[in-house]
Amino acid sequence: MTKDLVVILTALNLEYQAVRRKLAGAQVHRHERGTLFEVGTVQGTSCRVALGLTNKGNHSAAVIAERAIQEFSPVAVLFVGVAGALWDTARLGDVVMATHVYAYHGGTSEDDGLKSRPRVWETAHGISQLGLYLARMNDWAEDSPGQGRAPQVRFGAIAAGEIVQNSTISAEARWIRQHYNDALAIEMEAAGVAQAGHLSGAPVAIVRGISDRADGTKTSAKDRNWQPRAAANAAAFATRLAVELVGEQEQIAMSQADKARAADKLEKHVANTAYNSTVGIMAGTVEQSSVHLDASPKATGPTDLVAELDGFGEHLNRHRAEGALDDDTHREALAELGVARRAAAEKTPESAKRTTMALKRLRGLIGDSPELTARLAPLVVAAGSLS
Repeated sequence: MTKDLVVILTALNLEYQAVRRKLAGAQVHRHERGTLFEVGTVQGTSCRVALGLTNKGNHSAAVIAERAIQEFSPVAVLFVGVAGALWDTARLGDVVMATHVYAYHGGTSEDDGLKSRPRVWETAHGISQLGLYLARMNDWAEDSPGQGRAPQVRFGAIAAGEIVQNSTISAEARWIRQHYNDALAIEMEAAGVAQAGHLSGAPVAIVRGISDRADGTKTSAKDRNWQPRAAANAAAFATRLAVELVGEQEQIAMSQADKARAADKLEKHVANTAYNSTVGIMAGTVEQSSVHLDASPKATGPTDLVAELDGFGEHLNRHRAEGALDDDTHREALAELGVARRAAAEKTPESAKRTTMALKRLRGLIGDSPELTARLAPLVVAAGSLS
């Protein structure tokens, strides 16, 4: 898993642009089958986002979601865009985060009517908890003068089908409201993304801004007014959620590094409890009865740090040779290490910041290896002290 990257997918270009405006330094990433993603960083953070366009429909969304998961091994997949409200609970401009997704077009047609046979996917507990937390904080929305009340976040089911729903009296509209009356919103892609996440094991969240009421009043004029606003609100909440998800992974990695260092200190502690015998000790220095072991790198300046980074590269190569790192992680880790080394060699306050950011991204990549994380921790601290 790439611990500093979240995949965000959208179905419409308008939704795509709303998310892209939140990113800095976006670069095109081409999948071997031709699918184009853009990878950038959420402005003002170290959270990377791989942004992709699925086009309309659950089937297309499922294929692109699966492709993105295999390509990036993300912390999570967020599907972001607009939807129609089924009830008055969610108002225009509000954001709905799915607690679960219905694929409502499953059914069997019998003499006495259409019997529902839906599939349902629940949102991962951890993402749901972060979404609820952000909603309580209520500081994710952008200030938009003249836009009226601030948008609210609603939590509930989202229904995903294969057609645009714009009626309250059609047979299908009545059927949906009868069989899925807890659904807050309706759209056309969430089931495909949820299925892809289920098959690959990647956590998925569906975040939708309400742009219409799916009640027959949907018009092109209203879409031009509400779709950009709803898409912008969904993008604001989703990118904030992505930042929180990556931050959580960084905290987990740091906690693992602390535990690894504590365990390392215990292993390095030497107690001489042998009496009337000769004890041989290998250590950094021995002073009287105290033994000093020094295995942690000490970087006192840019030159020292560059040398320590070179040494860390040897550890990466060793872990790859031993099978502890896969090829993709090894390649990305060496790339971030190279960025950090070049920046450290420039010996400026600004380059020190770039070194620190690169090492933090590197820490996210190797978070599954306590040994590497523990070795990297003092280098991150050393890079920060040079700024």
